[in-house]
Amino acid sequence: MNPKEILTVVDVVSNEKGIAKSIIFEALEAALAGATKKRFDEDVDIRVSIDRLTGEQSAFRRWQVVDRQLLKEELIAEHEAAFEDEEIIPLQVDESTLDLEAPDRQMWVDDPRAVEAGKAVGEFVEEPMEITEFGRIAAQTAKQVIVQKVREAERAQVYEAFVDRVGELLTGVVKRVERGNVYIDLGANAEGFIPKEQMIPREVVRPGDRLRGYLYEVKSEKRGPQLFISRTSSKLLIELFRLEVPEIGEGIIEIVAAARDPGLRAKIAVRSEDPRIDPIGACVGMRGSRVQAVSNELGGERVDIILYDENAAQFVVNAMSPAEVVSIMVDEEEGSMNVAVVEEQLSQAIGRGGQNVRLASQLTGWELNVMTEADAEARSEEETQKAQQMFKDLLDVDDEIANILVQEGFTSVEEVAYVPEQEILEIEEFDEDLVQELRQRAKDLLLTRAIANEEQADAGVPEADLLHMEGMEESFAYKLAAGGVKSMDDLAELSVDELCEFGDIDETRAAELIMAARAPWFEDAEAGTAEK
Repeated sequence: MNPKEILTVVDVVSNEKGIAKSIIFEALEAALAGATKKRFDEDVDIRVSIDRLTGEQSAFRRWQVVDRQLLKEELIAEHEAAFEDEEIIPLQVDESTLDLEAPDRQMWVDDPRAVEAGKAVGEFVEEPMEITEFGRIAAQTAKQVIVQKVREAERAQVYEAFVDRVGELLTGVVKRVERGNVYIDLGANAEGFIPKEQMIPREVVRPGDRLRGYLYEVKSEKRGPQLFISRTSSKLLIELFRLEVPEIGEGIIEIVAAARDPGLRAKIAVRSEDPRIDPIGACVGMRGSRVQAVSNELGGERVDIILYDENAAQFVVNAMSPAEVVSIMVDEEEGSMNVAVVEEQLSQAIGRGGQNVRLASQLTGWELNVMTEADAEARSEEETQKAQQMFKDLLDVDDEIANILVQEGFTSVEEVAYVPEQEILEIEEFDEDLVQELRQRAKDLLLTRAIANEEQADAGVPEADLLHMEGMEESFAYKLAAGGVKSMDDLAELSVDELCEFGDIDETRAAELIMAARAPWFEDAEAGTAEK
């Protein structure tokens, strides 16, 4: 190629694509090397160099310098790796008989040409040669190489530009819609991809529409989408409010949590660092302008703004809005709450298809069970009676003491045993002797349980001969041990029907296991006969 033409091509492509000239030069060098290589039938290595200032081109055929000793070590290592856990058969390698793996692209370190050039192992010996003029096919190949290199450079630029922007709000113009997947132009050769499952259901978009989305992933693959955007993420809702409400960006108001049913309804929990500012009013805006702007961006999605509260129960009460909560029962161990509302508001509290309670649960992080006030009272009474009966049975106390324990909030024997003694002494009806007696009974019960559990755990462990018996599965061995069959002798004494009662086994398989367990008996009998 004419040197001036090369410099012109580099300038034009670099300016049009915004790609560094060095990348264009490298693409041209690769294309010229590929065209020159086609002159040879062998698998040769060609390097082409283009002067960045003049455009002059130079071509070299080159050979990599390799060492016999290193090649020998590589062959032995590959040989040993093939044996894995088996005993390794040593590989005898005579260096003098070694052949180059690619003689058209390699030479030994003691080759006269390598010695003359002073090249070490891993370096290249180069020989100048003429560059092939581009024919029609070569020119087409070169064009493909250049286009590919430019495309790779563009993708690398996009990745570098956006990899640190994950979590940001992006705005673009819809380029095309394919099977529900949406591609948007973000400018600067960047294209965003919104998968079908990340699009708001029933949202209609057309080429030319402007869309906002949440960038949740950036990939550096050579093919396929790079920038993955969501329209359904709850983080999109938070970022839209951050955009519309200056107080959020300034840190005066914080969005603690958000939950969405995309395209239909959403809830956000907010709080203010400044007690003089109403966080809900600030997010709603004058005549609802701010929340309406967010709703319009999300296809008319209705947004409830909830006041966050450090008290989990009060937070749930707020989150159940617009339904009014009458009472709440908290189960911290299960991470759930029973929420009672008046019967007339039950459907409103649950919402269409359970939407309201589901969003409130996602927002607060608690599993919420909504019921009427009457159902809540009945369940509370039932649980109270269960707790009272539990204390009566386990601690051997009368109705009055059991009732007092439940009324004071005790729900388990462990609490009676380990709650600080002073807390129980504060109960008006209890004196010191009674408290000590209750705590001692509770501790004795827990100790008895622990011993029983330990004995039961030991009883369920199979012996080594049963566990490693031929044909025995570990899970079934433990199942047998839990039923008292702990050794091969125990198994040998069973009938087929008795073994089948353990389940997960048919008669044929049961018979095989029993015969395997009885095999040592037959061996002993044969040995005794032989001695006689």
